[in-house]
Amino acid sequence: MTPSVTKRSISGGIASGLAIALLAGCTTGEGDSSTSSGSGESIFPDSRMQSLVDGIVQRSVAPAPESRLAEGLLPPTNQWFSGLVFGEEPLPVFPLPLSFNLTEPGFAFGLPEVTTGAQTISAPFTPSITVDAGAAASEISAYDEASVTIDQLDSDGEPIGAVTIAQGSPLVSFTAEQDVELKLGAPFEAVDGELASATVADTEYGLTTAGELDGSTLALAGGETAVWFAVPEDGDIAELAASAAPVESTSIEYAVDGETASTTLGYRADGDTLIASMPHQQASDADAGLGSYESAYGTMTLQSSTSLSWTSPAIEPSASVDISTLDDDQRATLAEQVKKDAAGEIDLPADTYFGGKAMYRLANILDLAEQLGDEESAAVLSKRLSGALAEWMEPGGCDEREERCFVYDPEGKGIVGLAPSFGSEEFNDHHFHYGYFFFAASVAAKYDDTLLEKIEPVMTLLAADVATSGDSTLFPERRAFDAYAGHSWASGYSPFADGNNQESSSEAVLAWNGLALWAATTDDAALETQARWMLAAEADSANAYWTNFDRSESVYDGYEHSIAPLNWGAKRDYATWFSAEPAAKLAIIALPMSPASEYLGTDPERVDENVAAATPGGFDVQYGDWLLMYAGLGTADNAELVSAAKSMPEELLDDGNSRSYMLAWLMTR
Repeated sequence: MTPSVTKRSISGGIASGLAIALLAGCTTGEGDSSTSSGSGESIFPDSRMQSLVDGIVQRSVAPAPESRLAEGLLPPTNQWFSGLVFGEEPLPVFPLPLSFNLTEPGFAFGLPEVTTGAQTISAPFTPSITVDAGAAASEISAYDEASVTIDQLDSDGEPIGAVTIAQGSPLVSFTAEQDVELKLGAPFEAVDGELASATVADTEYGLTTAGELDGSTLALAGGETAVWFAVPEDGDIAELAASAAPVESTSIEYAVDGETASTTLGYRADGDTLIASMPHQQASDADAGLGSYESAYGTMTLQSSTSLSWTSPAIEPSASVDISTLDDDQRATLAEQVKKDAAGEIDLPADTYFGGKAMYRLANILDLAEQLGDEESAAVLSKRLSGALAEWMEPGGCDEREERCFVYDPEGKGIVGLAPSFGSEEFNDHHFHYGYFFFAASVAAKYDDTLLEKIEPVMTLLAADVATSGDSTLFPERRAFDAYAGHSWASGYSPFADGNNQESSSEAVLAWNGLALWAATTDDAALETQARWMLAAEADSANAYWTNFDRSESVYDGYEHSIAPLNWGAKRDYATWFSAEPAAKLAIIALPMSPASEYLGTDPERVDENVAAATPGGFDVQYGDWLLMYAGLGTADNAELVSAAKSMPEELLDDGNSRSYMLAWLMTR
């Protein structure tokens, strides 16, 4: 194993002859459409980014935790396996359908048992199979789109062998670097030839190896491999063993074309391997094939292949609520409100979350003023927004102040804003925060032709922080986005026994909408294609697991809610990090109701149900403004919603919203 090289590749790692599905999406031009696809082209390579990094203040804002990462690898924050890498002790991770963790002398894994309760669906770490390799330490030596390889080290720091796990793979493989005797926590009995089995807690596990197996002891010579796999209840161990080729690496292809976005994950192995698909990856008539597994996210179906492909509905990136269809009375009402909002006190907080959110608010009012032809209000708003962005984007700003500026963290390999918020100094929530900046900057630059040159260098660094792809020594690959799961992860170092998590799926969608807008603003075609792909995937997964999941799946039997606001690797909670109120639990997966939030209205009746559960006493509650706008995607009477928006108390309007934008959204439904 070469510890200084990650296994990252956009296309080169896919086996020859692999069929690649096209992703489809729309361009930003009105009526314009094209086909574009992911390729081997790097996005934000060192050749482009080094001078920009050198030109900004460099500082580690918070100390990084202890790491089990091989020298030369970029820190994989915000990933499904981050808990395995960071922290004093490794924490469980969930390469579905399995759960996995490192132990002091080796590793352990198992198929989780899914338990559904009224508030939570859980499938915790299950160490059914334990393997003692006699390791003194472990080190993550490689990672890529969906797989991770961990070297088990002896007391001299030399590799005993390498363990590989992958999302979607029911396999765990160990390849010996030296002669080794593995001690197994459960005895395996021979089935046929190189195949053996063990049953733990009613789950059968297979083992294929050319090594010498004697019950609970497995002797491997250097270069020999052992592969364990979980057998589904409806699966056949011998049939699965025929496709239990260990995963060596994984790779990604994506494309954007018309109305569809599609993804293909390639699994590099010596022949076909076992791949399990999540519900969002399955066609409605999906065949279980080789069997199925239950997971906290629903039934996973198993197949034998070298790749996994699926599609998502493409979403048109948008920075504007089009008010051209409003009648004269509606335009007059809206124009009056825009003047009030433009003339009102404008508070721009100094941290990256609320500061970005406030600029998003200004951007939406500015766009409405421009559409209405209100030059006076537009001039006031544009000056305020452009000035705020220019201040934030000063490369040397953090040499002069401790807020409204950004630094490059040379240890964490990323851009951190001052003042940080919600743990952003530990790389939490960067896509949430920076999505507001992308959106606001795109709108501001549209109406101020002097702004782009001032803000582009640091804005490019923000984009690189969350969207670098390909060869880079400065930023990790797509920091938060998980191609297999189809969504992002919010926690930087993920210090949780349930894996990583994401709460605000809607702010993640905003991030990629904003990124696509910024890419179009700067004529970055490769970035725009990638952003459109992530936008489509994130929105599709948001519907599949946060707001609109299929309750006919058995995993929801006993779960008493129609939404799941907080999703983890191992569980799904009817909860938020900040409030127990039902309104907050729906609002956090709806706000900030951007012009690209139409995806939330796929099922209008489900919208009605979600709103009813969140607002039993009406909309005059905290976050009620967002829920009123969300209700506009359902079947409620639009005139009544507009009336409620007009009368909502000012103190209930969120700091990222305005009455004018709320009215425009509802009037155009």
